[in-house]
Amino acid sequence: MEEIRLTGSEAEEYRKFKEAKEKDRLKKENRDAYKQLVDEAVREVFPTLQEVSKSLARSKQGVYERFADALKLKEEIFNTKADQKSNTFSSADGMYRITLGNHQTDDYDDTVNEGIAKVKEVISSFANDDNSRLLVNAIMKLLSRDAMGNLKASRVMQLRKLATESGNAELIDGVEIIEKAYRPQISKTFVRAEYKDDNGKWVSVPLGMTEA
Repeated sequence: MEEIRLTGSEAEEYRKFKEAKEKDRLKKENRDAYKQLVDEAVREVFPTLQEVSKSLARSKQGVYERFADALKLKEEIFNTKADQKSNTFSSADGMYRITLGNHQTDDYDDTVNEGIAKVKEVISSFANDDNSRLLVNAIMKLLSRDAMGNLKASRVMQLRKLATESGNAELIDGVEIIEKAYRPQISKTFVRAEYKDDNGKWVSVPLGMTEA
């Protein structure tokens, strides 16, 4: 077999080629090792987190069941509404308190679109001077929707205030249509536990991994 001799520059180029190939090989091995490490960690930890989630759900259900009689009695004694957003119960010495409640998301039925259209139609005739244009701009901002496509209830309250101050009957009617279309949705129930520290300040007990 004929021996192949490389010149100095060719040998240097071959050396660099071999180094590049080795780096690529090591890079691939490291990436494969990383993916394997992550896969093993996820598969190992996931069942534990599932059990934690199930345990929290069971504990939450247990808390609600434990306070069911107290909630019912509270409604009867104090004539409170069953759908109120939260109920707080405190220990006799005032050192501990537990709050049960629910989060609500703003939602509306289809008639909200008629209310919005009427409000926009009314205010379109307002922009006659600078003051009127400021009112139009303010109302248009209040009619803007959130990421879920809904109006914020707090903005509708501000809208009602502006409509009342304007005294315009058609504008007030449009706002009333929006208000009557309001159908809040209960998203999640929650449990909050707190205790007083040595300084008499309320301290929350972390009940979620994002809080611990």
